Amino acid sequence: MIRLTWVQPEDLLGHELRQAAEDGRAGGSGESGGVGTGGRGGGSGESGGEAGSGDRVREIAARWHAAGGHDAPPRAGASDAGAARLRGLAEELLDELAAIPSPLDEPSDLAGIIAACPGWPGPRPAPLAPGPRRVVVDPARVLGAWLGRAAGCVLGKPVEKIPREGIRRIAEATGNWPIRGWFTAKGLPDDVARRWPWNRRSAVNSLAENIDGIPEDDDLNYPLLALTVLERHGRDFATDDVARLWLDELPAGRTFTAERVAYRNLLDGVEPPRTATHRNPFREWIGALIRADVYGWVNPGDPATAAEYAWRDARLTHTANGIYGAMFVAAMCAASLVATSAEEVVRAGLSVVPEGSRLHGAVRLAVADAAREDDFERVVDRLHERHGALHWVHTVNNAALVAATLIHGRGDFTATIAGAVAGGWDTDSAGATAGSLAGALNGGVPGRWRMRDRLASSLTGFDGVGLEELAARTQEMMTT
Repeated sequence: MIRLTWVQPEDLLGHELRQAAEDGRAGGSGESGGVGTGGRGGGSGESGGEAGSGDRVREIAARWHAAGGHDAPPRAGASDAGAARLRGLAEELLDELAAIPSPLDEPSDLAGIIAACPGWPGPRPAPLAPGPRRVVVDPARVLGAWLGRAAGCVLGKPVEKIPREGIRRIAEATGNWPIRGWFTAKGLPDDVARRWPWNRRSAVNSLAENIDGIPEDDDLNYPLLALTVLERHGRDFATDDVARLWLDELPAGRTFTAERVAYRNLLDGVEPPRTATHRNPFREWIGALIRADVYGWVNPGDPATAAEYAWRDARLTHTANGIYGAMFVAAMCAASLVATSAEEVVRAGLSVVPEGSRLHGAVRLAVADAAREDDFERVVDRLHERHGALHWVHTVNNAALVAATLIHGRGDFTATIAGAVAGGWDTDSAGATAGSLAGALNGGVPGRWRMRDRLASSLTGFDGVGLEELAARTQEMMTT
């Protein structure tokens, strides 16, 4: 029996119960790990939800557990085949949970988001050179953004799904702590290798001894799709254009979590933006955030427009903090091509995130810690204390980590991507985003992080493409 990850209703219910604890439906103020969902935290009160919503969520959880249903697994995406007997009940309970609104003031519509951002950026700046739209941007900074994204992604690939403790142990055992180069299996003691096995799909092409060009990754495929939607549909592209492009060009097996659920929903005839909410417990995870860089790069110095573009894309798959994460990154990428400091970049990102949201609060605290703490490990300790109950690919924890390492890195490209990976959450995604921002700020990356300029991809027309070509195409989109 095929156990396809991330889409079977019996595998989604536990994750939706966890989401209910995080968004306040289970009671409390959100971001707990309650309702028996395998997280850490309480969520037993009613202070954060409408009267009785917590009782309703706990009653649903009790029915699920009484029938033999399982909690959300901490890392895996599919249960064993026997769980399929619970599919009908899972579908019923998913719909019941969807009918309970979150009490948190975290809008997903663009007008509501803008209204919740007192510092929403003003109109785009006037062009400084001939051309219809844009400020002058050094091509080296655009290429640096692509190079940085690739380097951070590949650094994180072999240790994806390995927790923070294991990443440090591997690096220490091979003389690479603090991380200053690619991971390697050479010299790794057998006991460490057995205790912390590499990501099996990535270790074949992302270790120092076997990197040959830039391997395929969803963190690199999605920027290619964003560039494609802009090239095909222009700046007035719509969410439906993104959806059609996915169906035409993106193999379903190359999607994960919220993207795979939305893909399934599209095939079932569900229209956007309901694709983001129908039986999709991953709607606040990191998937939309990793799709946003290009929307910033084509809007240098214009975080508001960058954020709006990211919103159009993100609403296909995500809501609330899942959308905010994409807007946050797009705005930072827009600033990174013209800014002079990491602080300026993060301020631009926060300007498009609702001030009362969980994401805004998490980033604000992370940045404050990073600014005053000399040892980045202590910064990460605090991040894990605050967000340890969240899934390792959630938006809030990973976005906070990216902002923290960008600030703490103080312009050092290597320290910035190393911090994102050593944080131990979504290592390749956080590494890619941190690398994109640091590469743009620096106008390039150190030679040790450059790979043969050939990107592997299953997307039509992109297999073997070079980052120099992609940078040129990105720069062309700035003036169209």
